[in-house]
Amino acid sequence: MSKVKVGILGAAGYTGGELIRLLVNHPEAEIVFANSESNAGNKVCDVHEGLIGDTTLEFTSEMPFDKVDVVFFCFGHGKSEAFLKDHSIPDGVRIIDLAQDFRIAGDHDYVYGLPETHRESIASCKHLANPGCFATCIQLGLLPLAKAGLLTDDIAVNAITGSTGAGQKPGATTHFSWRNNNFSVYKLFKHQHLHEITQTLNELRPAEAPRVVDTLDEGYMVKDGEITVDFIPYRGDFARGIFCTEVIRLAKAMSQEDVEHLFKDYYATAAFTHYSEKAPDMKQVVNTNKAIVHAEVFGRKVVVTSMIDNLLKGAVGQAVQNMNIMFGLDEKAGLNLKATAF
Repeated sequence: MSKVKVGILGAAGYTGGELIRLLVNHPEAEIVFANSESNAGNKVCDVHEGLIGDTTLEFTSEMPFDKVDVVFFCFGHGKSEAFLKDHSIPDGVRIIDLAQDFRIAGDHDYVYGLPETHRESIASCKHLANPGCFATCIQLGLLPLAKAGLLTDDIAVNAITGSTGAGQKPGATTHFSWRNNNFSVYKLFKHQHLHEITQTLNELRPAEAPRVVDTLDEGYMVKDGEITVDFIPYRGDFARGIFCTEVIRLAKAMSQEDVEHLFKDYYATAAFTHYSEKAPDMKQVVNTNKAIVHAEVFGRKVVVTSMIDNLLKGAVGQAVQNMNIMFGLDEKAGLNLKATAF
């Protein structure tokens, strides 16, 4: 089989640089073009300096879609839909969009690209919406409980992300002098990733599963309505990674052993998501495509810890994982990345 021919749009940003870093080392992929209007003619390694010695690729203003099998959209949110209104991409070219434009079900054919829930649909799709970074991390901590019908409307999430989550363009809250030795909260209860999170949870939840919204031990009092999540995001003073804690009041009491069995069984065949019996730390996932989850039971409540690298499993690592699935490749191809101990 010949290599998958790849085009990249928006290749000069953080996600574009990380995607190139993965693909230049991918045994079954070849980058045909890396598009950036503002950097056309410049060497990729002059912008993404960590790629010095790895590639001689240059940015281009051209977009030869007829020469590729798949194109990655590494645009900012809202720009993918606008781009498609002004440009035509051949029907035979697959699209992997890293923005949020098509993550919510609607009048489009984009499949939501979370392999731990939509693997079969991903394998056969032409157009894919790659999940958000917070959304990936949070969902991976909740999916086994959702499938088992154990989620209630009592779900409280706190998650902290590194500065790369805000993108490459400098802003008031991304400058080193502000971010260093600092910690802040933003978008309380209204982060844009909540929509895709609740969409997945409500799809996965069994139709007959009850939800509990009262404080009575017998529970099982409310069976209608949608699952919601209370989410408080934080800005951290580190560059990459997401560390998430989720406090969930279960629909019925569960033992530690039973909850662990749920998680281990759900992720038994997952390529990159792993259950840890010990409380993990973020360095175990940074610079890898891994997700690690851990759960501890306290009566009717369970505390789940989940963590990912926001640029890899939360963005381009997952996008490459999805590309591998879409083209029938080894799901781990190009993603054999190891965490560093220090």
